[in-house]
Amino acid sequence: MRLKHLLPDSKAVQDGGWADLEVTALTADSRFVEPGALFIALRGTTQDGHQFLGDAVRRGAACAVGEVPDPGLDIPYIQVSDSRHALAQIAAAWNGFPARSLVMIGVTGTDGKTTTCNLIHRILLEAGIRAGMITSVNAVLGDQSRDTGFHVTTPDSLEVQSYLAEMVSAGLTHCVLEATSHGLAQQRVGACEFDIGVVTNITHEHLDYHGSYEAYREAKGLLFSGLSHSAPKSSQIERASVLNYYDSSYAYLQGISDVRQFSYGVKPGADLVGRLKESSAEGIRFSVRSEDYELELQSPLIGEYNISNCLAAFTTTVEALALDHQSAARGIEGVSSIPGRMERIDLGQAFTAIVDFAHTPNALLRALETARTLTDGKLIAVFGSAGLRDRAKRRMMAEISARLADVSVLTAEDPRTESLEGILEEMAEGVRSEGGVEGSSFLRVPDRGEALRVAVRMAAPGDLVITCGKGHEQSMCFGEVEHPWDDRTALRAALSELLNIEGPSMPRLPTST
Repeated sequence: MRLKHLLPDSKAVQDGGWADLEVTALTADSRFVEPGALFIALRGTTQDGHQFLGDAVRRGAACAVGEVPDPGLDIPYIQVSDSRHALAQIAAAWNGFPARSLVMIGVTGTDGKTTTCNLIHRILLEAGIRAGMITSVNAVLGDQSRDTGFHVTTPDSLEVQSYLAEMVSAGLTHCVLEATSHGLAQQRVGACEFDIGVVTNITHEHLDYHGSYEAYREAKGLLFSGLSHSAPKSSQIERASVLNYYDSSYAYLQGISDVRQFSYGVKPGADLVGRLKESSAEGIRFSVRSEDYELELQSPLIGEYNISNCLAAFTTTVEALALDHQSAARGIEGVSSIPGRMERIDLGQAFTAIVDFAHTPNALLRALETARTLTDGKLIAVFGSAGLRDRAKRRMMAEISARLADVSVLTAEDPRTESLEGILEEMAEGVRSEGGVEGSSFLRVPDRGEALRVAVRMAAPGDLVITCGKGHEQSMCFGEVEHPWDDRTALRAALSELLNIEGPSMPRLPTST
């Protein structure tokens, strides 16, 4: 593609006489530069891509984009004010601006994003709409599904725009996209031209990156403040915000969004109000009421907190997109499980075993509250807290587990370059502050595989073991290396060893003996 089509508004391209320069590939990683490529230099948290401009030239880059003044390369160089914004726009142009051919639904929040995306996607399919989905778990592109990475995050803009282009090529008309705070702040979802923004909640998370709750909330808010700036589309969907009326983010998001607004909540005052009728191991039954109608819905998803996720999906599809109630009801009832979200692992053991992704204080609170309702026996919780991330939540999560679980097994969760022993000590302080006693109400088991073995061995008939924090993820980071790890496989391995039956081998980590 010619450079003038990738950077149509660049005066530097025109003045430099580079408009017709042919570009054969795009990359923001100098290691993947090939002859004829356009290299975009990005500033990261640990490395600065501008340091690798020379390497990109040596590998055959045809041109480069960056934020610093012209470093005197032997190839065309375009200086921009924001490389990440430029990358998003260039990636969109490279793929023919695919978001402009799709109804784009962005879902953000601290907890419940993936579940809400899956619910919306299923409702769209039930309504006969050809829809795709991009979440931290996978990208559903019509008949194909792709893994979106080791750890929870929004894919980078090159991947996102490529996925959207595949959706357009496959004849899809709608896309549901999970937008994390990192994805919004780092422009990974730039040029996605959202039509509808949805929020689940905004609670304590990622303060290591954003610095404060207000900055974290502001990053989430970019989804909503940007709705009025999306490009015009032939679909002519009227832009809308879907907000959680009883979340602390409501007033802020309401104030920055100048498109149609719909609110949902579990108490009177919201446009759509949900009320729990029944919650059990088989799912939830609840009512939905607006000024115009009232109906009863049911979902196989476990946990009262999933009412909010269902309400967000119902409000998005029925109110913002004007789909029929029946399709919404079928869609909600049709999502029986989400990978790594309150996922049961049953090998015939006499107790309940569950894997959940809860890795924030609020999510752990909801997961353990739900788990408590599913057993009359002991609740044994296995979890850790990530290194190089928000340190405050280590103690907060440990305190929550001390209050709700009978036994807390503290273990590894992506320690990265931090001391695992130091992380576990911070967590232990949190448990002790709630009266926990090491050796009885809580244990420290650094190796996560051994922690699961310990947990299932201490479980009696009727008890419940829940392992939190990893969910669907496929790796764990020690130092700077990602080691293969899946909590579901590991829990199956621990259970098969306990039951002395055939099963998967326990994945090994650097802590394994």
